[in-house]
Amino acid sequence: MSDRVFLLPDLGEGLTEADILSWRVRVGDTVTVDQVVVEVETAKAAVEVPVPFAGTVVALHGAPGETLRVGSPLISVGVPGTASTAAPGPDGPSGNVLIGYGTSEDEPARRRRTARAERTVVPPSESVAAPVPERPAPSVARVISPVVRDLAREHGLDLATVRPSGVGGVIRRADVDAALAARSEAPSPAAAVPPPAASRSDVRIPLNGLRKAVADKLTTSRREIPEATTWVDVDATALLAARDAMNATLPDAERVSLLALLARLAVAALRRFPQLNSSVDADRRQIVQHGRVHLGIAAQTPRGLVVPVVADADTLTTVELARRLAETTALARDGALPLGRPTGGTFTLNNYGVFGVDGSAPIINHPEAAILGIGRIIDRPWVVDGAVVARKVAQVSLAFDHRVCDGGEAGGFLRLFADYVESPVAALARL
Repeated sequence: MSDRVFLLPDLGEGLTEADILSWRVRVGDTVTVDQVVVEVETAKAAVEVPVPFAGTVVALHGAPGETLRVGSPLISVGVPGTASTAAPGPDGPSGNVLIGYGTSEDEPARRRRTARAERTVVPPSESVAAPVPERPAPSVARVISPVVRDLAREHGLDLATVRPSGVGGVIRRADVDAALAARSEAPSPAAAVPPPAASRSDVRIPLNGLRKAVADKLTTSRREIPEATTWVDVDATALLAARDAMNATLPDAERVSLLALLARLAVAALRRFPQLNSSVDADRRQIVQHGRVHLGIAAQTPRGLVVPVVADADTLTTVELARRLAETTALARDGALPLGRPTGGTFTLNNYGVFGVDGSAPIINHPEAAILGIGRIIDRPWVVDGAVVARKVAQVSLAFDHRVCDGGEAGGFLRLFADYVESPVAALARL
């Protein structure tokens, strides 16, 4: 029996570290080739990692919550004989891609997380984990999404008490929501009384994983980008009417959301002002004006802020863009975004109006050059043809990199976008 040490593999996307979420095995357990042994969380996604050889677990190099660097020891396995010289066989590395990473010992860094299409395709809400080792205890909860785990932890819900509805016995977010709803219908007397202020203590939340990635990006943005913000109030009455008229002609599956319409108009305005669809290459001292619009959509999730990207948004029809936005935001909420989806954006749209606020000065999503923010749409007095009437009004704001463009270009883009919102018919020539 000789000990083999499996190192944390290259996770791709330039990622250099990962946080241990949970171990699927214990010291003394017997593992097989390609068996998932640990779930880790990177700045982009939660990942289940398989082991490339079979044997007995000797050591686990890290506890849940601990951060490991790529290439550092992850798990030690006692392997019978000298497996290093044996030809691949039943106990040798299969090279299969299970959860997105190969287990070939010869080229671990070349295997990358693959598209979900390489496995059985199911709706994001019913995604399933790869097979996990059988446990003697029947109450071990099987969870794939960190969103589900965080939601349960936030509400003090024991996942072992939740009835799973996902394929393979996986607990979905809907299962947690149902359990919380059932619990709220019959609250205990003690739960209804908040603890006295004197008994409350500070809560320390680790700044790692996604939260650390967001913090680093926003800090970099504030440090490197000399940004300025401009804003304007717009009458969105005609836009809302246009959306209703459009949806009246479409089947339910193709209905267009207000966010999709705003995104379509922003893309149309970028064609007239491509300076805003840029980034700065500081090393080469160049402004890179991008040929395509890869649209980022700021989305709040239980894990924190993410900005998933809809690639080539300028090539999509309004209906196609609406469908892609719905799919992307749903994946973001469920914590199921593929690794590449939160990167590569060239311009970001932030609909902070969903939080019930009128305005904001959004922070640019580094290394992009601009971000467009939309406030809530509410009834306000507005002058139309000399008369004060109630209209659907919103505030829109643009934060831009002053190295890339001046106030003239930024103001021109924002005014054009506002004109499109106020008169969607005028935008047809640009769609």
